[in-house]
Amino acid sequence: MGLRHFILGNPLQTEDQKHERLGVVTGLPIFASDALSSVAYATEEILLVLTGASAAVLHYSLPIAFVICALLAIVTISYRQTVYAYPNGGGAYVVALENLGRWPGLVAAAALLIDYVLTVAVSISAGIRAIISAFPLLQQHIVLLCVLSVMVMAWANLRGVRESARLMSIPTWGFILIMISLLLLGGYRLATGELHPLPLPASLPTESDLGPIALVVLLVKAFSSGCTAMTGVEAVSNGVPVFKSPEPRNASRTLLLLSSILGGIFIGVTFLAYHLDIVPRETESVLSQIARLVFGTGPLYYITQFLTMAILVLAANTSFAGFPRLASILAKDGFLPKQLANLGDRLAFSNGIVALAVAAIVLLLIFKGDVHSLIPLYALGVFLSFTLSQTGMVVFFIRKKLANWEARAAINCVGAITTTIAFLAIVEAKFLAGAWIVALLIPAFLWLFQSIRKHYDVVELQLSPRMGGLGEWLPWSHEFRPKVVVPISKMHPGTLAALELARAISHDVTAVTVDVDPRDTANLRLAWRAMRLKEPLVVLESPYRAVIEPVMHFLEQQDRRDEDRGQAVVVLPEFMPAKWWQTLLHNQTALLLKAELLFRKGANGENRIVIDVPYRLRRHAQLVPLQKKKIMP
Repeated sequence: MGLRHFILGNPLQTEDQKHERLGVVTGLPIFASDALSSVAYATEEILLVLTGASAAVLHYSLPIAFVICALLAIVTISYRQTVYAYPNGGGAYVVALENLGRWPGLVAAAALLIDYVLTVAVSISAGIRAIISAFPLLQQHIVLLCVLSVMVMAWANLRGVRESARLMSIPTWGFILIMISLLLLGGYRLATGELHPLPLPASLPTESDLGPIALVVLLVKAFSSGCTAMTGVEAVSNGVPVFKSPEPRNASRTLLLLSSILGGIFIGVTFLAYHLDIVPRETESVLSQIARLVFGTGPLYYITQFLTMAILVLAANTSFAGFPRLASILAKDGFLPKQLANLGDRLAFSNGIVALAVAAIVLLLIFKGDVHSLIPLYALGVFLSFTLSQTGMVVFFIRKKLANWEARAAINCVGAITTTIAFLAIVEAKFLAGAWIVALLIPAFLWLFQSIRKHYDVVELQLSPRMGGLGEWLPWSHEFRPKVVVPISKMHPGTLAALELARAISHDVTAVTVDVDPRDTANLRLAWRAMRLKEPLVVLESPYRAVIEPVMHFLEQQDRRDEDRGQAVVVLPEFMPAKWWQTLLHNQTALLLKAELLFRKGANGENRIVIDVPYRLRRHAQLVPLQKKKIMP
């Protein structure tokens, strides 16, 4: 516990939760780092598609960026209404579930969970690429650096909301300032003629022979790639409860500030990239090329790269804030394991944080930290959730008929239509490139949700007092005289304690052992006779040295004896080492037998009663040296 508290911090009381709330200044780093960081790769993804055709179509990058920013404004205004309508957290799952029904809600939840994992993988891999652009020798360690970054982010979030906010604040605000400086200085030097465009690669065609239809397809593909700039908006509406009171106002201001900064920087970076003829290169990112031209190769360039790396790595924090909270809501509704709803010592959803970190690390290992391989999987899920959320808000205003509901419903209707168009564009452009994986994962998640909910429903039904009443099965009544079996392996204090308990339960007690080692069995027989124990000791033969099956077969025989007395009760002695790691030094026979007893029904089809009698060993025991016997001459 001491090491755990040293790493994660001292536990916080439940009453301290109100002190873990965030304001606009502290909330922006938590929820905006994902969206802000996308400027490091969104422009590059647009240019990557356009350069696949020719240099003649690069001028379309600016109109595409403006269309994406217009879509961002629509989504921001729409989600601002969601924040006020759902002050307890209005993520796409909650909105779709309450207004469109269970299945649309679960589709939105599945899409978001997948997108949160992808956000971590894409942000981390893009951040590490920013550092590799400045230090190419690190290329061979890209996967290791990605994994370590995920682990650091998980650690920061396990320490609690305020701890992670402190960690995010400096790099986030530093990135914003350095990007504003880059754009202002770059624009000034470009206007004064100090900056000159880079020469285009010789391999890039300068003429385009694309027909109208092919050009439209190309522009749609470039638009869908650039839409990755909009991911992260959802997390603000999902995390309204973590803001200080009044929660909706602070969340709304954070959302507006996020979108304004994001739109301005995204347009600025695309503007400079277009006017400087910058195209994607395998060894250096687009943002790195712009910073090298504007700042030169001095300290400001390296500060830009380090802050870009930091904001990209910290962008994963949006997912670490959103994924565990969404998972906790799903767990409370019975669609994910209940453990995901539990708050940890530091008032963070620790199990959800760990689950997200593990999933992201697996994804990074599979794709070897390559951001361009991960991008095609990206944005499909988030735009699907955008569409469902906005459609749900339209139904919400129509049903509630609040003040000015017609105008408010119209805003969300525009949001639903535009995000649907964007979603279809992403599907068309990215499906064969890897988005089909997400399309398969969403039904898999739906099946998982339904299976878990079905299990919890069955458990709830069978444990309900309405199922025959609590007094239907009371085996410990005064007429209960069970047949008791005590499996043992050797004579020790735990064995004697188990026999003593068995005698208190019944007069029909049988001890049973499996003859795996004849010498041990002989010693046990001698000890049994020496202690004059009255209970019979049954030795089971086991030619193949199995332990579990002979005991289970003997129990079935006992079940059939005097069937009117029910099946045999098992009293299981088990010694426990003083330290957890010492368990690895012993056979786990008792544990395996206990698991078999709990999950296998008796001969009559009923659940068997198993009583575990643990005997804990002391940390230190005084060893008595063996006395050498004197040999008489």
